[in-house]
Amino acid sequence: MTGRVLIVAGSDSGGGAGIQADIKAVTALGGYAATAVTALTAQNTRGVFGVHPVPIDFIVEQIALVLGDIGADTLKTGMMGTAAVIEAVAEALSRYGDGIPLVVDPVMVAKGGHPLLDASAQGALRDLLVPRAAVLTPNVPEAEALSGRAIGSVTDMEAAGKALLDLGPEAVLMKGGHLPGATVTDLLVTADAVRRFDAPRIETTATHGTGCTLASAIACGLAQGMALEDTVARARAYVRRAMETAPGFGQGHGPMNHAHTVAPFKG
Repeated sequence: MTGRVLIVAGSDSGGGAGIQADIKAVTALGGYAATAVTALTAQNTRGVFGVHPVPIDFIVEQIALVLGDIGADTLKTGMMGTAAVIEAVAEALSRYGDGIPLVVDPVMVAKGGHPLLDASAQGALRDLLVPRAAVLTPNVPEAEALSGRAIGSVTDMEAAGKALLDLGPEAVLMKGGHLPGATVTDLLVTADAVRRFDAPRIETTATHGTGCTLASAIACGLAQGMALEDTVARARAYVRRAMETAPGFGQGHGPMNHAHTVAPFKG
């Protein structure tokens, strides 16, 4: 087990996304996952039916205790919910996790359409977490909201990625799954280059937790000392295989097979 990742995000009772997906992904890739839970959700593959926020001082206490004892090689943020949570988490990460690379997954809306970030909190996300990110991982709607740009093509994705890079992150992984077409294109945008990743689209309903999983897989690779392009390539391959071998659970946007890298224990 190599690479410690502290994940600050919400819980998914259905197990397919949120910290459940984060823990599974990091573990399946050989890392160690710790968590600071920001919210509890009542959800399944058909949607989010309730959100119960965790008290802010308790979120901060989780972060402080984990980093003060176990430590972390990489940090990862997911569902924040409100501006107040973002402000507290940003301050806590600066106080207790200064210098530790941060992967920011700007979670705004659940797969079924339920909002997971107050509209008023987008500015706090843009101003407080995005600038300190080693990697920012927005999908198309998230990138549009953060950049203020409409995205209808890969060319638009690149322009929005460069605009987001100007906000301060070291790298932006623009995820193109929301764009139409038989090929899904992601762009890794840095100050030095734009690296393009293409793959045939998988026609499946097993898409719950893809964003959480990809960001945590990237965080795990960084924690293990992998180069950025290599960790993005491994993370994309891991998510793709998890979709291809999904168990078929649920009646909506189903979970992936996070454990496809793990051999069953025979006893």
